[in-house]
Amino acid sequence: MIKTVGLFWKREDIFWGAGSHAGTLLGVPIWNITAEPVDFREQVGIYLLYADFDVIYVGQTGSGDQKLLRRLRNHTQDQLADRWDRFSWFGVRWVKENNELSAIAKAAHPELKHVLDSMEAIAIHAANPPMNKQCGSFGEDEAWYRQFRDEHLGPTVPEMIRDIWDMLPDDDE
Repeated sequence: MIKTVGLFWKREDIFWGAGSHAGTLLGVPIWNITAEPVDFREQVGIYLLYADFDVIYVGQTGSGDQKLLRRLRNHTQDQLADRWDRFSWFGVRWVKENNELSAIAKAAHPELKHVLDSMEAIAIHAANPPMNKQCGSFGEDEAWYRQFRDEHLGPTVPEMIRDIWDMLPDDDE
């Protein structure tokens, strides 16, 4: 049921879109951070919003044109706008060999055991309960993705500080 997962992605590292550029939700496989990024903006599934790693909202994507990026963008303008800084998502669309998401219809009709395992895994990963010794499993086919910062966002503050620091003359000069 759950095919791709992104945990604790930063809101500040989302390119929401500007002008003719559509927004992106880029991620790379956690086992290959140098891989070509995949855009998860059209992902379908469940997402959670966090404030300082505390869950403040749980939602779903996939109804009509309400895919993941659009739902998250809505939360930058609604009553939750200033209340979240990270999000996790659990998607039913997998990544094909060409780095595009699978069709939505192909993700349907899982067995009951797989549904229950996935629901348990989502709850465990979302809440991080201290008494759970296992981390929960979505099955054999899930792939985990690490967030990838879109180049449209420019450098981060630490990168800018490092660049300025590098331009300063040495005390010996």
